[in-house]
Amino acid sequence: METVKENLPITAWAEDDRPREKLMSKGRHVLSDAELIAILIASGNIEETAVELSKRILNSVNNNLNELGKLTINDLTKFRGIGEAKAISIIAALELGRRRKETESTKREKITTSAGVYELFKPLLFDLPHEEFWVILLNRSSSIIKKEMISRGGVSGTVVDSKIIFKSAVENLASSVILCHNHPSGNTKPSEQDIQITKKLKEAGKLLEIPVLDHVIMSETGYYSFADEGMM
Repeated sequence: METVKENLPITAWAEDDRPREKLMSKGRHVLSDAELIAILIASGNIEETAVELSKRILNSVNNNLNELGKLTINDLTKFRGIGEAKAISIIAALELGRRRKETESTKREKITTSAGVYELFKPLLFDLPHEEFWVILLNRSSSIIKKEMISRGGVSGTVVDSKIIFKSAVENLASSVILCHNHPSGNTKPSEQDIQITKKLKEAGKLLEIPVLDHVIMSETGYYSFADEGMM
């Protein structure tokens, strides 16, 4: 960073060069590792800005984030300007990054049959005294991106808003969706309302190019699949 800039506090920098403002205006990807750490620690010391202090910390581990993640609270507090609270913030952020990577590497479960939908939701919907309507968001390989409850109702029904379903599908970049809800009565036969809702959501999916692959109605004793019954 330019000599003039390094002699000034961050608050005196051009707004586009301040780490927080840069993140908001240009996105997180444009920030350097030092700038991201500077956001975590918020301030430096009398002689260094938060960015300069962050650069020095990174330099001590050869700019290797994996090595930075091995530093203890005691290691970090040896740097002037890093107290226990700032050290904990750095360690917590790096641990979240590690857990995110671990989660992303976990193989996603695939759903290719109505039986798979039933087994997925059985622990969630089995024995409920009320209806719940859920959606499964799938990627192109039919792996689950997310499963989400859309609504909760009474014994005889629940309200379903197509805008909520497809807003979630668009936001999560889903390629297709599967619908599922339970019948506490034990009767899995679709009601006229179930049929109409399915038609409505199927048409909405066509317009958005996010097809509705199936609608599974389940109870304690079994399930009904619109796709298996040729109703999709």
